[in-house]
Amino acid sequence: MRLGVFVSMGLAFLLAGCAAGLKGWEAPGEEAIYDAPLEEVWPSVRQFFTDNGLSFREDKGNFVLETEWRQEFGGSRVAGYWHRYLVLGKRETPVRSKLWITRVTRTANRTLARAGDELDWGVDRGLGGGNGEASSDGLEWYQSAEDLVDMGEMPRGENGIVAGSAQGSRDLMMEWKVYEALAPRLAKREASAAEGAQAPEVKAAPVAALAVECGQPIAGLAAQVKPGGVLLLGELHGTQEVPRFIAQSACQAAANGTPVTVGLELPVVQQERVATFLRSAGTEDDWLKLMEAPFWRNPYQDGRSSEAMANLLEQLRQLRARGLDVDVFVFDHPGSKGQAHEDAMAATVLSHVRQAQGRFFLVVSGNIHPRTVQGLPWDASHKPMGLLLTAQLKNVVALDMAYNSGSAWICAAEASNQRLECGVRPARGKDNGDRFFVHLFERPNKDGYHGIFYVGPVTASIPAVNRGLGRPGAGADASPPPEG
Repeated sequence: MRLGVFVSMGLAFLLAGCAAGLKGWEAPGEEAIYDAPLEEVWPSVRQFFTDNGLSFREDKGNFVLETEWRQEFGGSRVAGYWHRYLVLGKRETPVRSKLWITRVTRTANRTLARAGDELDWGVDRGLGGGNGEASSDGLEWYQSAEDLVDMGEMPRGENGIVAGSAQGSRDLMMEWKVYEALAPRLAKREASAAEGAQAPEVKAAPVAALAVECGQPIAGLAAQVKPGGVLLLGELHGTQEVPRFIAQSACQAAANGTPVTVGLELPVVQQERVATFLRSAGTEDDWLKLMEAPFWRNPYQDGRSSEAMANLLEQLRQLRARGLDVDVFVFDHPGSKGQAHEDAMAATVLSHVRQAQGRFFLVVSGNIHPRTVQGLPWDASHKPMGLLLTAQLKNVVALDMAYNSGSAWICAAEASNQRLECGVRPARGKDNGDRFFVHLFERPNKDGYHGIFYVGPVTASIPAVNRGLGRPGAGADASPPPEG
């Protein structure tokens, strides 16, 4: 078998100037080079993937292996994304070598357009058409060489790859994970050889972060993940991409050793029901108990009760079932209005954070609530939840949602009768590629946001009730797309 491996790599990523090696789980800035011939390194590479439960097929004569497909979030039938690695051994010199590891992603859901050539940090919440002008929210000024370096290794199609294609992105983080697992073993072998003894067979310890497939590392996220930290995400309700961003973030943080609690803008009366489901086996009966709540069957569906949000709960349940320290709480108080509503939500979030100060909190809500400055266009005295939390907590970061154009399940007043109508509507954004990332500004913008989280092109997620009361996506094909 001969495997053709094609890698498209941004040179800017290699020029980032970072120190060699992984810092926690931040993206490295250079290649991992082995001070050993490829023939000596390769058996340990094979053993690494075996020890970490990543079965593979191999082209032995050419130092190439390809892992089998592994589903995102540990086999949830609603995930819809699969990943594999292509590993190519390369000789630097006769006595030095390196690995090129490419992550390939496929989805059966849909196909996304390739990323555009221009980067635009603007956030534009306009719906439908528009004249294509830049947003006036003050974000355009922040475009630096450092930004371009961070984006240099952007994969093409991470959020949705053409079924049967072989597109992918070089994964420097995975290369360093392999290197740091193998380095002690290779050093022992070299020391034994120098002493004239037979090198002992020492297995590389499995890497905890590989126990579950968490998807392509989210650029910029690692710097925000810390015990006691609170990351507020202001979203546009009703997309498929935001729940996946949350699931990937929780997975990546927990897999790298930081306990994670996700806060969702669901009614607080659902807390016990959500907690019970999270600790369940995820059977059909468990799903029915979760979905029979009036919240999921409310005639007014604003996107928070979407199929993607129900899927998120299943994905978080899967992560917990596979041993990751992930938890969930809900904090909406639908009976309160105006400032009382913000006060109640902030109090609930604050209570959970203070009860578990060693955890990282990922809190998502509509994009008005996470703002950290006082005032709204219609109420100058309004104090959003984000502002209230920053007054009580030290490590609060608020991120606004950025996205490429697509669609969302949106509720809006019809011009003809001023009635609130909900449905799939176009959402106009800016093209910054397909890869999820986090980007901080040099200073907060006028709404008090410290930066953005970007989710690529958006796709509407319909209400979960439209799928019935059973498991959302249960009838979907859970098999990887054909290789074609």
